[in-house]
Amino acid sequence: MLEGQKTHTLVKKPSLNVRYLADYMAASEQLRRSILRSCKYRSTARMIQHIEAKSVITNYIKSGDSDPAILVEKAKKIQEKMTADQFEEDTNKHNAGYVARFAQVVSELKLPVCEIQPGGKFIDIDLNGVSVRFDPALTLIRTTKTNKVKRGAVMLRYQKDKPLAEATGDFQSAAMLGLLKLIYAEDGTEPEGALCLTLDAQCGKVYPAPGKAVYLFKEIQAACQSIAERWDAIAPPPKAIF
Repeated sequence: MLEGQKTHTLVKKPSLNVRYLADYMAASEQLRRSILRSCKYRSTARMIQHIEAKSVITNYIKSGDSDPAILVEKAKKIQEKMTADQFEEDTNKHNAGYVARFAQVVSELKLPVCEIQPGGKFIDIDLNGVSVRFDPALTLIRTTKTNKVKRGAVMLRYQKDKPLAEATGDFQSAAMLGLLKLIYAEDGTEPEGALCLTLDAQCGKVYPAPGKAVYLFKEIQAACQSIAERWDAIAPPPKAIF
């Protein structure tokens, strides 16, 4: 990096996505400080994203496919894509690994019987002064025998060789349920905890919103108020350039 070149972008107003919010809730106080600092001061360095892997997996689930060989072939194609530099090559490698790992565990995946639709556009929701970005991979809809419409969503998580911690999965699914209740408060449909799923692609396990989801969401709301109050005081990383 050239001397004096910008290293970080300042996010002036409190802002986290659902994933980081779940990580924050399940983290130690030391790690919480690190999460907030990375959200307020976003690195300008190129970061490997799993956009392609998530697209492949969501399309696979949405289509109703049940043959893991389809995923294996997709992973191979990602791995063999032409690249312009080492960063693109690394990105393809990580995305291919993500899909290949999911192919190994997809037989463990158990989803509720429901209609599966695309996730749609992301939504920013204010929780006690924090803008929370909600961007589910898929939306789920179930109609009961009495014609009541139940809603839910799926969000993907993946970390190579490291299963998602149960507490993190519980917080993320509880956040999804609470946010969906806010989004659909007046349209006659009802978000359902059993349809709010955090899917760990590392092991194929899904975390539905737990029985204590209402309590966890209240804890999330309280934490957001604390985050909003301390945001301005969060110090930048050492030697950061804006």
